[in-house]
Amino acid sequence: VDTTACLCRVDAGLKTVAGAKKYVPRTKLCLQPSIKPSIHPTRNKAARSNRSCYQSPLLPGLPDDLAIACLVRVPRVEHRKLRVVCKRWYRLLSGNFFYSLRKSLGIAEEWIYIIKRDRDGKISWHAFDPVYQLWQPLPPVPKEYSEALGFGCAVLSGCHLYLFGGKDLLKGSMRRVIFYSARTNKWHRAPDMLRRRHFFGSCVIKNRLYVAGGENEGVHRSLRSAEVYDPNKNRWSFISDMSTAMVPFIGVVYEDKWFLKGLGPHRQVMSEIYQPETDSWYPFYNGMVAGWRNPCASLNGQLYALDCKDGCKLRVYDEVGDSWSKHIDSKIHLGNSRALEAAALVPLNGKLCIIRNNMSISLVDVSKSNDLKGSTAQHLWETIAGKGQFKTLVTNLWSSLAGRNRLKSHIVHCQVLQA
Repeated sequence: VDTTACLCRVDAGLKTVAGAKKYVPRTKLCLQPSIKPSIHPTRNKAARSNRSCYQSPLLPGLPDDLAIACLVRVPRVEHRKLRVVCKRWYRLLSGNFFYSLRKSLGIAEEWIYIIKRDRDGKISWHAFDPVYQLWQPLPPVPKEYSEALGFGCAVLSGCHLYLFGGKDLLKGSMRRVIFYSARTNKWHRAPDMLRRRHFFGSCVIKNRLYVAGGENEGVHRSLRSAEVYDPNKNRWSFISDMSTAMVPFIGVVYEDKWFLKGLGPHRQVMSEIYQPETDSWYPFYNGMVAGWRNPCASLNGQLYALDCKDGCKLRVYDEVGDSWSKHIDSKIHLGNSRALEAAALVPLNGKLCIIRNNMSISLVDVSKSNDLKGSTAQHLWETIAGKGQFKTLVTNLWSSLAGRNRLKSHIVHCQVLQA
């Protein structure tokens, strides 16, 4: 995180734009672009200092606090254009103050970021704006992750997308960590992990990034080690080792605990839970783990999981009965092809978002599922991106019959960033 960015002070209690100067002292000076020293010896420093105190306003004819009140309400889809207007606007939109103000006013927007691997092994990524239902341009993925395998992906501070670890085809396992900032629309470096690893598990609990297990160089060389990254301290540190070495293939955070399920040293299925409060791991096997095979997500204290390949049916975990029981069914199933396979389940604007390999996206308003009296829940489902859906419905059957149903690309990671 760029701690030197202007307007970098965040205050959770900020409620109004009029109080901007109270929470961010010397706002005008903070917004001021840097001025290069003069090459002319006849100009004294005092003149340059006095000149630096005066600058053009953010918006002509308006005080800066009112100008910020206007700019902060511009839709996120236009922020890319605002950054190139001038240096002051770029610094304003890139700083923590602008982001925290949008968040405190309840106007920060969430976008879906999808990282996928093409048939030739190349990594690409895409951003989807659910408000305008449009795919937005992004800078290319850094070279070190353009063909990497088994790397992790997570979001910290709401607007920073981290890529970490993984395996380079030539150099092997990596410790590298990079992150993309939704405020600047650029990639940045972060401190490397303490261990090289790929195909590991990762999660975020209370804005701290946890990494555990995975493999290092060698055949089936599983790891027990685990570590955590604190963005406030900008450093990694080891935590307790897992009970047994594991290569996780699925994980979820539920009630501030990290549930992991994967393969042990002898390729046996095993599961563990990590408790950050006590920094302890312990094996765990109950009804939740037994019926847990597909991507799942926690929302409003409930745990949801996909119940079919195309993600058009959800299950809800009943903690009292220790079982996956209640179903939320769309009654419209798309098929069992690889292209329609649901690759991710993530919370988005208070709803559950299902992302499929063909880039089609559905939303489910699970907050209203308790009010269902009948067996149908079709009105809870909404399709916000149907890319490739018609083609799949019509031609996928023919492709299957012809034996040509090979997946062109598949989703590796999916995250939600706010700005």
